[in-house]
Amino acid sequence: MKFKLLIVLLGIAVIALGVLFGMKIMQEQETPVENIGMENSIQAEEPEEELPKSKYDGSRRTLAVVIDNVGDAVPQASLNDAMIVYEAIVEGGLTRFLAIYKDPQVETIGPARSARPYFIDYALENDSIFIHYGGSPRALEDVKKLNMENINGIESPGKVFWRTNKKAAPHNAMVSVEEVWKYTIAKNYRTTTTERNVLNYTTKEVNLESLVAKSNKNENTTQNEINVTEGEVTSDENNAESNIANSISIPYPTQTVSFRYNEETKLYERYVKNVLQKDFLTGEPLTTKNIIITFAKNYSTSEENGYGRQEIENIGKLDGYYITNGRMEKIICNKTTRRGRTVYQDLNGKEIEVNDGNTYIQIVPLNLQISFS
Repeated sequence: MKFKLLIVLLGIAVIALGVLFGMKIMQEQETPVENIGMENSIQAEEPEEELPKSKYDGSRRTLAVVIDNVGDAVPQASLNDAMIVYEAIVEGGLTRFLAIYKDPQVETIGPARSARPYFIDYALENDSIFIHYGGSPRALEDVKKLNMENINGIESPGKVFWRTNKKAAPHNAMVSVEEVWKYTIAKNYRTTTTERNVLNYTTKEVNLESLVAKSNKNENTTQNEINVTEGEVTSDENNAESNIANSISIPYPTQTVSFRYNEETKLYERYVKNVLQKDFLTGEPLTTKNIIITFAKNYSTSEENGYGRQEIENIGKLDGYYITNGRMEKIICNKTTRRGRTVYQDLNGKEIEVNDGNTYIQIVPLNLQISFS
């Protein structure tokens, strides 16, 4: 009897388990397919594709070399390898360069020449080791006063500077980059930097808009935005897209510097007195991806026996132009202190992006008549 009861109970248990299992299957079948695994169905947004790094990225400290630009100094060596080339007036209306090199893959730079105070300012804002062959009294005083890590060809022993017999003195003092770094290490100068580059480089191609496109976006352009610069500029006023800059002419007192756009290479070629400039070592044309023009007040120094040396007021908000890919736009060049990084801004105060490539920064007097075509 007990055995039969046990059989009955086991049967009831089996039936109950079967009912429960069937109900579970029915519930799963009633569940809409679209709700299954809902918690995993939301896809994370794909991150934006990162742009490649600028070729000027890196922690290696820059070199700032004062380079001669008169007589037998031309042609110069390795200007195409500079990240930035500043050009500014010195005595007699002549111009001189300060070339900034970021981890340069070059052996020789030059010819080196003497320092001026405003070149010191641009070396400071680039956190550079300052390389020069002598200097004006005030420049040499500033180097000491500002405790600059510098290499002076007149004072420095060793093989940093050497003279080429292919140029006449004093326009033939060349700089060995290898020896610069040896000397830098021997002097315990800092070889790396945590400072960002002066220019806001982007590897995304910057193509400046036409004035027509800009005016369509903002019909309320103010008079201040139209008359941004104290320098004089000429262009084709009848051209609806008068920010075209295929050719730029800068008439410095002793020579006219011009840049002409090559549509095939997307680079500007540099001319002086209508002669294409070339590199001393390679014979290649001097080219640049970007041009920045900065209008700055200049006047003769008051120092005794100054030989007409110039002072340049490069601190403050200065008017200018950014030029690339055959077009230009008006900008503000904002530098607050001698060491402070110049911030190049559009007319709304936003820092501009600069094409990833070398840049000439032309410091020009306020009354200089720049022409674009």
